[in-house]
Amino acid sequence: MSGASDELFTSLGSLGLEPQGQIHINDGWKELHSKAIELNEATLTADGVLLATTGERTGRSPNDRFIVKESGLADSVWWGEVNRSTTINTFDKLLEKIQTHLNKANNIFVKDAFCGADSNYRMPVRLVTEKAWHAAFMHNMFIRGTPEEISQHVPQYTILHAPELKAIPKEDGINSEVFVILALDRGLVIIGGTHYAGEIKKAIFTIMNHILPINGLLPMHCSANTGAESALFFGLSGTGKTTLSADPNRALVGDDEHGWSEDGIFNFEGGCYAKLIDLKEEDEPAIFATTKMPGSILENVVLNADRTPDFKNKTLTQNTRGSYPLESISNRTLDSMAEHPTNVVFLTCDAFGVLPPLSRLTPAQAAYHFISGYTAKVAGTEMGIKEPQATFSTCFGAPFMPRHPSVYANLLSKKIKKHDAKCWLINTGWVAGGYGESSRIKIKWTRALLNAALNNEIAESDFIIDERFGFSVPTKCVGVPESILQPRDTWNDKKKFDNVANLLSKMFIDNFNQYTDECTEEVIAAAPVVLY
Repeated sequence: MSGASDELFTSLGSLGLEPQGQIHINDGWKELHSKAIELNEATLTADGVLLATTGERTGRSPNDRFIVKESGLADSVWWGEVNRSTTINTFDKLLEKIQTHLNKANNIFVKDAFCGADSNYRMPVRLVTEKAWHAAFMHNMFIRGTPEEISQHVPQYTILHAPELKAIPKEDGINSEVFVILALDRGLVIIGGTHYAGEIKKAIFTIMNHILPINGLLPMHCSANTGAESALFFGLSGTGKTTLSADPNRALVGDDEHGWSEDGIFNFEGGCYAKLIDLKEEDEPAIFATTKMPGSILENVVLNADRTPDFKNKTLTQNTRGSYPLESISNRTLDSMAEHPTNVVFLTCDAFGVLPPLSRLTPAQAAYHFISGYTAKVAGTEMGIKEPQATFSTCFGAPFMPRHPSVYANLLSKKIKKHDAKCWLINTGWVAGGYGESSRIKIKWTRALLNAALNNEIAESDFIIDERFGFSVPTKCVGVPESILQPRDTWNDKKKFDNVANLLSKMFIDNFNQYTDECTEEVIAAAPVVLY
């Protein structure tokens, strides 16, 4: 639908918006995709799928994300390098600029939706943007209300989105031309200078992460699926979170963001935002199929001469993405909800070749690894990286966790104990010498280990204790070579393994020192040891 009601004008006016251009209100994906093509915002693949490019910014801009430091909800923000503060004055100056910019735009797209599949906890949200394709992204990624629900929609948080507006760093008091600023008590987010669509969803995710713990709910950067029992999959980008949750034998709940309430788990989103680099149909058939479905959006994917996607092409970025509604996945839960999980899985891509392909954790170890949030970056993923580098992102989502990590870890521990959930650590990276010395662990082996864990198919007698990390490691699993299960056995040079393993253990210990003040002795004692 296009054209604005008196109620909408009043609502926009309360935000300082009096658009002079055409206002498009809650159009469907077909209208938005058509408008994106008409306005030269995007193009189409051979299969009629919308393809957009984002220019210089092909990922999040963490140094340009701020929370306004004002009394109220921001009082409980854990300030630091992740949660950077900015002043009320800085926010107000940029808000005025974005208001002026949007008011002069030829087209304004308003998209209303909800964050949270559980109606008891969902948050009504609104995007006001100058770009049709970003409105289409919002349509894909959040819960689409019924016509009646949308007619009564009153946003709790609104994003004012102006990707064409570039800030002046010295004048505006920020770091670059890009800004993402959350004003928690005003119910407002402003985004400018970046076309990367992920900033929209992550801004809303950050807000949910701050609000839900107030009522004892755990917000989680994880995927989830369900079979006979449900499972959660925590992991940073590139660890296999989306891939492993899209299992043909289990129904998908969601691929990225969930809440855990007293009633069970629920997806925050109405869609998926999958990494597409090196996508292969044989490895990820469900995700591959979405890249041919009109309604999906491809981001920064390079096309072949016949306008089919070249998923191997990294010319624009390694962070190529696909956005698609959950309805594109046939094997899913219809309500995006599930019962309390009986398995909690932490995914890491260990480039050092030290962590086992599968480990079982105690509750204390689970809290320790949840707070640590370990994975590794490898050469080529970022400028300047030539050797594997350890990355620790607390709660497997530090950029989106405004509160102290212990808040989320304590909630997770309570829920794990209450519902007797088993906890697992899966390494989807390397063994046998680590990155550069061997191939990454095959997806089919990881799936076999995961399924054995979820289905209780590994006998208790088949576990041994890892001497450094203390967790339980299986010695056999059907469909997996026994030779890869104990990483030290895969290294030709055992002394070199010990040195690298000690190095990684020390990295864990050094990183965790910043959290010990808020952690129990039991969790602190779950740290790995350095063996000489």
